[in-house]
Amino acid sequence: MTVRLDPLAAAPKIMKIWFDASVTIASSLDQTIAELVKIRASQINGCANCINLHTTFAREAGETEQRLYLLSAWREAPCYSDRERAALGWTEALTRLCEEHTHDAAYEALKAHFSKEEQVKLTLLINVINGWNRIAVGFGGFIDPQVVKASMANAA
Repeated sequence: MTVRLDPLAAAPKIMKIWFDASVTIASSLDQTIAELVKIRASQINGCANCINLHTTFAREAGETEQRLYLLSAWREAPCYSDRERAALGWTEALTRLCEEHTHDAAYEALKAHFSKEEQVKLTLLINVINGWNRIAVGFGGFIDPQVVKASMANAA
């Protein structure tokens, strides 16, 4: 993959705001659900960079290989909780918004497992990861997870 543009170098001030908002939003949710959501959206969007980053982070947080391997088939896999399934369903509904205009069932499942505040946080997280996917795929970015972790530590 050829890097077309480094958005962090091209627009450092706005990218720092975007990065800080991303970290704040992600840290407002349970880490397991946040990483599963980020991985699933990235799978749908074909973002190798974000799949690499978030599977690394998920493993470091204790996620199992089995659950990571089965994520693309989460509906048929018995290893996800109802709450995780609701989050994944909402992720798919919003990530594929232009493909399917029927997200009512996903929203009903979401309401059953997440408070109103959590629904907003999860929706923001889904928007953020879809944005990162588009930045990485659009500009041809691929970054080492350890570099991202160092940036997150510096931002804290």
